Amino acid sequence: MKERNIALCIFFSIITCGIYAIYWMIVLNDELNSLSGREGTSGGMVFLFSVITCGIYGWYWLYQMGNTVEVIHDQHGEPRGSAPIAYLLLGLFGLGIVSYALMQNELNKHSTAHV
Repeated sequence: MKERNIALCIFFSIITCGIYAIYWMIVLNDELNSLSGREGTSGGMVFLFSVITCGIYGWYWLYQMGNTVEVIHDQHGEPRGSAPIAYLLLGLFGLGIVSYALMQNELNKHSTAHV
């Protein structure tokens, strides 16, 4: 798992009009599933389902990634939070990129401990 600079990921997402955000979503999905040890939908399928459902699946995916983050917290003996609800609400209010940043922060924090 690669540690990514969150500010640069947001910057690239903005200047590429969301194309980098698609890549970021796919990588976040695959890396969070790998770190948690969960078998989940692949990042490519998440993108496809989001396109087919006009973004509705993306909200479900945000909720599920929140659950995945909570699994990672459990594995590291950290207290559970409200990541599923927070990610979903951010997505519903058009701030999905903030959810991505929060997920990346968790990945950055735990991937160094995982190696």
